[in-house]
Amino acid sequence: QVQLVESGGGLVQPGGSLRLSCAASGSIGSANFMAWHRQAPGKQRELVARMSSSGSTNYADSVKGRFTIARDNAKNTVSLQMNSLKPEDTAVYYCNVYRIFPPVNYWGQGTQVTVSS
Repeated sequence: QVQLVESGGGLVQPGGSLRLSCAASGSIGSANFMAWHRQAPGKQRELVARMSSSGSTNYADSVKGRFTIARDNAKNTVSLQMNSLKPEDTAVYYCNVYRIFPPVNYWGQGTQVTVSS
């Protein structure tokens, strides 16, 4: 059974930075996506960033130029460097590993990020 454990959330002032990390225990296989999603109160969960096992990336328009996703395939880890944080970035951030075929979809427990002065 694969478990994803996130760390790095917290309270930061607007304009500040945080780095989220996620470590997967167990084998997650290959040809997968590692991603970060977030869910703010009263809103749907949304994709923030994802990276394929080959290194291609996608970002939500709202975070382009501010957030950077990175992964270490050997260690099964993924990180999200968040710079120039805004109050609207406040949400619970979830780590996600998925593959289309054969299908797998793993989620972390979530870590709170609060951007406030």
